[in-house]
Amino acid sequence: MAGDAHNLTEQCDWFSEDNRTNRVTERLDPAGCLFLSILPYSKAVSALMWICVLMTVLSFLVNGFTLFGIGRSEDLSSETRVSFFKNLILSDLLQTVTFGPPVIYSLFKQRTIEFNTWCNAQYFVGTVSIFSSLLTITCMALERYFYVCHAIHYLVILTQVRLRLVLSLIWVYSISVGTINLLLLHTGRGQRSEQVTSGLMCEPDVVEQLMGFPRAAAVFRKLMGVFTLLLCLLVNAFSYLRMYKDARNAIIPFHAVNNTARKTVLFYCSMLCLQLLPLLLKVTSDALWELEGTATLMGLSSHTKPTPPVKAAVLHVCLLVMLLVPPCINPLVYGLRNVEMRHAILSLFRLWRQRRVAGARGLDEMRARNIIVLQNRAQAG
Repeated sequence: MAGDAHNLTEQCDWFSEDNRTNRVTERLDPAGCLFLSILPYSKAVSALMWICVLMTVLSFLVNGFTLFGIGRSEDLSSETRVSFFKNLILSDLLQTVTFGPPVIYSLFKQRTIEFNTWCNAQYFVGTVSIFSSLLTITCMALERYFYVCHAIHYLVILTQVRLRLVLSLIWVYSISVGTINLLLLHTGRGQRSEQVTSGLMCEPDVVEQLMGFPRAAAVFRKLMGVFTLLLCLLVNAFSYLRMYKDARNAIIPFHAVNNTARKTVLFYCSMLCLQLLPLLLKVTSDALWELEGTATLMGLSSHTKPTPPVKAAVLHVCLLVMLLVPPCINPLVYGLRNVEMRHAILSLFRLWRQRRVAGARGLDEMRARNIIVLQNRAQAG
């Protein structure tokens, strides 16, 4: 397999600025060559494509079914925590639509994504959906803190007006970050005639490389990402630690250990780490790039060696897979663990089963009536 991959890679005779137009037409196009430099093994491409397909379909099914189940329950739709949960589902569906199908298409065609209007839209919508999900999870943890630790004043603190204001601020903040980042990105001096990126999706490193690594966009993106990540971690740590402390203090006079509270906190903390894994990976990669220096980044944009480094290719593939993980697990973590939501979702299965049984009974009754009519006609004849 290594020999086949080496032969395929050798078909890409990487070209300089002088002989680009003469040699590309005789061999693979730049998009195909860049794809081979990222994923040179055909079996790895097939496995990755099926993983992305399964995760994309699972995300659509789980989020769509959960949202439909909550919408059918009038009692749940009016609750504050459910409103945040529906906002999280909307962000996850937006994230899945933005990253899932384009990545699958690139893997199927075995070509890197082109830099066009869709690439800019994917970059913008992806940024908005990720920041929206992160802020929504932060607000959900804070809402649980008010519910557990300040139950008496819960309805006074979280009114419907404040709820709508918080949800609006989440989207205003996310859209503002995405818009400013996109505007700063186009201040770069990259070669706009270049239409092929070096990635399977338009994530920051790929787009910034094509745009000549504009410093303002990179600094703004990294600062906002680190700030939002730290805000999310601090709020979640404060909320769950306070809830655990209150639950533990409530049973200290009985000399008991609150294993349920400890397990709940550990579970949500582990799910939070899994949710933040793509952003943590991005922050880590940004820190590594800063340590290696700007000269290394600028070297990536030269045409003497257009193949992406091995570390960059591995991080890119890991990132595109991890971006599809949170939308699959969020409905299971924040939905099915709640008894009321679980009953509302499972009621759809019972309703579907009842309709199926009723339909089967109606069909049997119709067949029985037809048989009786035929028998009566036979006797009359």
